[in-house]
Amino acid sequence: MASTREILERIHSIQDTQKITNAMYMISSTKLKKAKKNLESTEPYFYTLQNMITRILRHLPLDVHSQFFHTRPDRVGKDRKRGLIVVTGDKGLAGAYNHNVLKLASEWLEEEGENSLFVIGELGRQYFLGRGIPIDTHFQYTAQDPNMSRARRITEQMIELFCTRGLDEVWIVYTQMVNGMQTEAKRYKLLPLTRAQFAKIPLDVHLEEYTMKPSPKEVLDHIIPNYMTGFVYGALVESFCSEQNARMMAMQAATDNANAMLRELSVSYNRMRQAAITQEITEVISGARAQKQKRKRKERLR
Repeated sequence: MASTREILERIHSIQDTQKITNAMYMISSTKLKKAKKNLESTEPYFYTLQNMITRILRHLPLDVHSQFFHTRPDRVGKDRKRGLIVVTGDKGLAGAYNHNVLKLASEWLEEEGENSLFVIGELGRQYFLGRGIPIDTHFQYTAQDPNMSRARRITEQMIELFCTRGLDEVWIVYTQMVNGMQTEAKRYKLLPLTRAQFAKIPLDVHLEEYTMKPSPKEVLDHIIPNYMTGFVYGALVESFCSEQNARMMAMQAATDNANAMLRELSVSYNRMRQAAITQEITEVISGARAQKQKRKRKERLR
């Protein structure tokens, strides 16, 4: 059984750790609020772009195809070049946040094709390198600071590879915030696009007339990169929010567990102190009784 000193040292150690978990909870809470505000301020612009693409597609004849809609039917099976953007965190202590993303990415790698990885986040880089899986590109310092310029740089690289036939498909694995408490790892196909993605209303129904110059196809080719940048940026920010939310929940659980452990240790410490005090009192009483009996014996001898 541990001594009172050992229990007291463990109590102090848990209290020190609890201070760290509380601080991490507060930091994640602040980052989460800031990231949500940034996302809410940019979402209307990219939703407008998405609606604009839908309108353009309604005026674009079915036999006219943008380069972003080309499915590359000549490359199938093992010859098809596929790229995956994996959005993970730079740090752990975030529950199952990184595990869920890496699980989806590992399942994607098992599918047929010439697969390439484009990793965001130090945890993802360490995971794949530790398993001997080559990484095509690692975007550093992006997971903890998602911003439009970094999203644009990622998108430009993916679009360039797609347009030069370096890749036939571009996918992204990220974590979406379903609500304030629930997150979900998702896999989404960025390229090639399909008309069905934008078919909120039938594409053959013309609700309004637009004059697009020099042509609807060229206007579409100009808008789509901005739309994709917005999607990538949204994925980065949602992943960042999900990471902070997961870390908050993990730190809250750690703090609650620390409180439970402190209660148990406090009870054990108090019981041991009570037992020690009782033993000391018993020893004092026994000593006093022995002294009293000794005096009585001396008095009888006199």
